[in-house]
Amino acid sequence: AARSRSLFLWDDGRPMRFYLRPGLAKLRLAPLLLAGGGRLCRVQEPGAVLLAQPGEVAPHGAVSTEYVTECVERNQRLPLEPFLLATRRRPAFTEAEDAALLQAVRGQGTVRVCGRALWIELERSGLTPHSWQAMRERYLLHLRPRLWELPQTEDPTQISGLFAAANREFESTESESDSSDVAKLSTQDGVERSPGETASDRKTGPEDSAFPDIQLQRQERPKSSCSSSSVVGQVIKTMEHFMEKFAVDLFTVTQAFLKNSGDVEATSYFLQTGQRLDGYPVWSREDDLELQKDDEHVRNKLIAKFGAENVAKRLVFRDS
Repeated sequence: AARSRSLFLWDDGRPMRFYLRPGLAKLRLAPLLLAGGGRLCRVQEPGAVLLAQPGEVAPHGAVSTEYVTECVERNQRLPLEPFLLATRRRPAFTEAEDAALLQAVRGQGTVRVCGRALWIELERSGLTPHSWQAMRERYLLHLRPRLWELPQTEDPTQISGLFAAANREFESTESESDSSDVAKLSTQDGVERSPGETASDRKTGPEDSAFPDIQLQRQERPKSSCSSSSVVGQVIKTMEHFMEKFAVDLFTVTQAFLKNSGDVEATSYFLQTGQRLDGYPVWSREDDLELQKDDEHVRNKLIAKFGAENVAKRLVFRDS
């Protein structure tokens, strides 16, 4: 029998969305998922089916990759529950491993610590037996909050640097479709690359959001070490709150902020539902490129798509 082209559609006709870490398994399964009407997510998104290979450490709710092959072999969409992987506890970090992480991260700077390249390097060096994702999560969610006391001379430009790095990821990943991502897998060595290593650097920072003082501080206020520390602390608390609340990493949170023009409420709703709070689509890299054009016709198309208020907010957000 011919393979069903609606194999991975929900009962209401919506395509099932899947997330699978880059590697040989994704390279093998992606064509099957796409041919059956499914969609691949570039990052783990709310509502997407998280696929993992049997035997690997998987978070709660992960589904075995055997689900895909079994559905294809039977040529029918099967229930997910029988393929749920048993949650396995990851090996705990020892005091020696925590000390090694703190020593390796010391002096690296906020942008590098919050990115991927540093942690991939540490994994390759064999610093600990844990994956780079686990080491980064351990540091950002457990070690740093315990030890970080904000100095009174904290420079607010560090925040610009953090969002510049996040924006590089946004500009790089959003400009490519899921299909192109699959095609590129054949040239990778199984290690997830950091788009920020090759993309151009462009500063960005949200206004009217979790970071309201940044713009005012730059335009209206004299430089104040106290207000600088307050802004840094506010940003950190907001980001870490979302990471904990929605069980996602820093990359996912920063991407959500960028897609929602830095609006806290809209970002929270998007992380929970995968949709905009006001019903409009989220901003993409292609939309931002259109926004930069001095063309009234193009601008009117964006207004029709996002609404005049959202276009105005996006202009302020991108220029800030």
